[in-house]
Amino acid sequence: QFGRNLTEYQTKAKQLFRKLNEQSPSRCTLEAGPMVFHYLIEKGVCYLVLCEAAFPKKLAFSYLDDLHTEFHELYHKKVATVSRPYSFIEFDTFIQKTKKSYVDSRARRNLTSINSELQDVQRIMVTNIEEVLQRGEALSALDTKASNLSSLSKKYRQDAKYLNMRSTYAKVAAVAVFSIMFILYVRFWWL
Repeated sequence: QFGRNLTEYQTKAKQLFRKLNEQSPSRCTLEAGPMVFHYLIEKGVCYLVLCEAAFPKKLAFSYLDDLHTEFHELYHKKVATVSRPYSFIEFDTFIQKTKKSYVDSRARRNLTSINSELQDVQRIMVTNIEEVLQRGEALSALDTKASNLSSLSKKYRQDAKYLNMRSTYAKVAAVAVFSIMFILYVRFWWL
């Protein structure tokens, strides 16, 4: 069963290598069922690892960074001149040794401890981001209320002008009616 799955993942890895190009992201994680591929592209070389989905992503990329550092140190001048597959087969010794150090239980415990610390930091960051988003929502609500208040104050100002104008017209009309009545009174009663 595992051998068949491994062949399937090897096929997927080969397909992935064919599709990667200069425009591909330099670091990426691709899900493949219960497993994930992590890859790193540096200076024209692609480093790929297949892990269980539960394996910490930071550790996988740390492993790829270690491979890149060592490979670049040993072979950076020879990469451009390679003409046949498996030219760097002797590098497999370093790959296996590094893999063992990442899989070793003591190292794994240490790395798990580091990973849990990283997750704590990530949780804190997520909490902080949530707080910022909530503050942003509060500011957005405050902005909406301020906009509503501004439009209400404009409406109040217009209504106040309208009422002042009606009051002025009413006063002028009252004075005009009183004046006309006074003139009529004087005209008909006194003359």
